[in-house]
Amino acid sequence: MAELTVDQLVDGVRAGKRRPIARAISLVENGDPKGYELLKILYPETGEAYAVGLTGSPGVGKSTLASALVAHTRALDMQIGVISVDPSSPFTQGALLGDRIRLADHFLDEGVFIRSMGARGHLGGLAQATLEAALLLDAAGKDVVFIETVGTGQSEVEVRRVADTVVLVLMPGSGDAVQALKAGIMEIPNVIAINKRNHPQAKTMLTEVRQMLALGEIERMPTIVLTEALEGHGIDELWAAVEDHREWLGAERLAERRKARMAAEVFAIASERAKEHLERQVADDLELQRLLGEVQDRKLDPLSAVRAIVERVFNIRTNGADRVG
Repeated sequence: MAELTVDQLVDGVRAGKRRPIARAISLVENGDPKGYELLKILYPETGEAYAVGLTGSPGVGKSTLASALVAHTRALDMQIGVISVDPSSPFTQGALLGDRIRLADHFLDEGVFIRSMGARGHLGGLAQATLEAALLLDAAGKDVVFIETVGTGQSEVEVRRVADTVVLVLMPGSGDAVQALKAGIMEIPNVIAINKRNHPQAKTMLTEVRQMLALGEIERMPTIVLTEALEGHGIDELWAAVEDHREWLGAERLAERRKARMAAEVFAIASERAKEHLERQVADDLELQRLLGEVQDRKLDPLSAVRAIVERVFNIRTNGADRVG
C-alpha cells in the first residue's frame, strides 16, 4: 500500500479517518519529519477537544473505567479519542499491553479512536509524544480525549501537563490512599474515583480520602465518586463530576491553564533536545571527555566542568557565580 503524503494525511486527519490518524500518530511518536510537518499544519485547528487524564496505581481498574466512560460519552453522541500509555518493552520500546486487550468493546465504533503508546522509560508515565497525539485527535474532531497513564507513583503528576481534568482512580483495601498521600499524588486530581464501590472497605476509604484532602491546601476540593466499573455503576456520577470541574474552570481559566501547559511542553521538549545534543557532542569531543574524566578523578570540580562544557557546546558564557541544578 502506497505511503500517504503529508497532504493526504492532513486531509484524512481532518476527516477523522482511522488510517491517516494512526499513521500521523506513529510519525509523531517516531520523531519523523513528516510528523513535525503535520503538527505544524494542524496545530492552529486544535483547542476544541477536552482532555481527561486517568491515573492511579496499576490494577485499580483504570482501563475498565475508561471503557465505561467511553460508552457513557458515546451515548451522549460525543466523538472520543483514547490514548493508553503502557509500560514499554526494554528491547522493542513498544507498548506491551497493546490496543487489542484495551477497551475491546469499542473497536468497531467509528466514533472512537484508541491508541496505545509506550512510555519508553519516561518517568512521568507519559510517552513523550502523548500531547502531540492528543493534538492530532483534537484536530480529527474528537470532543473528548481520555489519557490513561501507566501508574508509576509520584511521577504521575506529569499527567497534569496534558489533561484539563485529572481523575485519580483508587481501590479499597489496597493502601492506595496512604501511598497517594505519601507520594503527593493527592495534590493533582480534580476528581477521585474509588473503584469497586461494593467492596466492604469502600466507604471507609472514602472517609480516609476526605480527611487526607482536608489536611492540604487545595484550590478546589476534588469530587469523590464511588464507582463499579465492571458493572457500569457510578459512571454517570463520575462524568457529571468531570463536567462540573470543566464548568468551574470556565473558558478563561481553562485557556490560561492550557497556555501554561503548552509553554511547559515547549520547554520540556527543548530541554530534551538540548540534552540529546549535549550527549552527542560530549561523545564526539575528546576535550569534553577529558573534562569528564578529570571530574571522575577528582582533579576538577563538577561546576567548573559544567561551565566549560556549556561554553564549548552551546557557546554560552557563564561566570563563577552561576549555579547548576
